[in-house]
Amino acid sequence: MELDDPGSSAKTRGLAARNAHHVVPCVAPARNGLRGAVGTAAFSPSMPRSAPAAPRLPDAFTPAVRRALGRADPTLGALMKRVGPFRLELTPLQSPFAALARSIVFQQLHGRAAAAIFERVSERVGKGRNFTPQALLSTSEAELREAGLSANKLAAVQDLARKSLEGTVPPLSKVRRMDDAALIEHFTQVRGIGQWTVEMLLIFRLGRPDVLPVDDFGVRKGFMLAYGLPEMPRPKALLEHGERWRPWRTVASWYLWRAAELSWEP
Repeated sequence: MELDDPGSSAKTRGLAARNAHHVVPCVAPARNGLRGAVGTAAFSPSMPRSAPAAPRLPDAFTPAVRRALGRADPTLGALMKRVGPFRLELTPLQSPFAALARSIVFQQLHGRAAAAIFERVSERVGKGRNFTPQALLSTSEAELREAGLSANKLAAVQDLARKSLEGTVPPLSKVRRMDDAALIEHFTQVRGIGQWTVEMLLIFRLGRPDVLPVDDFGVRKGFMLAYGLPEMPRPKALLEHGERWRPWRTVASWYLWRAAELSWEP
């Protein structure tokens, strides 16, 4: 079970995948030059595909990709025009273990409180390259609890450390060669790590271009607003509509997050 809540608004800000084909079953008249009926347009054969070398955002988002997304989904195209340039900010991944440990610590906490706890944990375990699975497992439970970890989070980071040593959580060299589905499969075997957490890592740490976090509150709310729907789409409906955005669903997700921050006329 994942410790975090994908619906938390703090997780859907500018920091902050599956498979199918159909339409969102809600339709609304166009307003503000953006909203409109959700159509049945299939994925465009002319859409630039992800290269075998796995492009990374934001550099891979070229003008050609932007135009193709606008053709595949005119409502998304209007949203991109209203929001402006794609400004995804990455925090480069140095250690999958450290990144996932930080995600566990930050779950269900406000940023400052979580940062303070993670800092105290790092002081006991080791900072930078010294923050390793071996070092964490060598740190006493009493010290980690004193740093502010709950019993559940302590169990989660210990499970993460063991699975990192076993190879379930691969090192960075392997992570860079693995596809999104494989990384989700591996990382979600860790206690407290769910799909949403891995999707955020894929987007904001690895710059993967085709991630659609359909359970994310901000993405669903942004879709409702941009497409003029009376309620947020169900994850399955959002997933189905998002097929037309492949292989650049991360870009669409980023713009939907921005849509949730815009002012919309009733």
